[in-house]
Amino acid sequence: MRPIFLFLSLGTPEIIVLGMVGLLLFGRRLPEVGRSLGKSFLEFKSGLNDMKSELTDVQRMVEKQESYDPVPRPEVKDVTPESNEASPEKDDAPEDSN
Repeated sequence: MRPIFLFLSLGTPEIIVLGMVGLLLFGRRLPEVGRSLGKSFLEFKSGLNDMKSELTDVQRMVEKQESYDPVPRPEVKDVTPESNEASPEKDDAPEDSN
């Protein structure tokens, strides 16, 4: 099975034929068509850049919200005992005083 985009590989003869067909179809209006295509391309590129900047702004806002903590929390220190020797244990059995 052939790839669907195989026909898009244009060589020199195909480009010449397409140019001649364009000249026949548009004639003297060909410069106008070229200008309007150029303006359309620039407008599309401008819209794409605007959308990219908008997405970047939204991403910055989200990152800013994630890092914002409305209630400052106190720093919690680790209070685990280092060893059992530091804290004396009580024996359950009473000691003999005799």
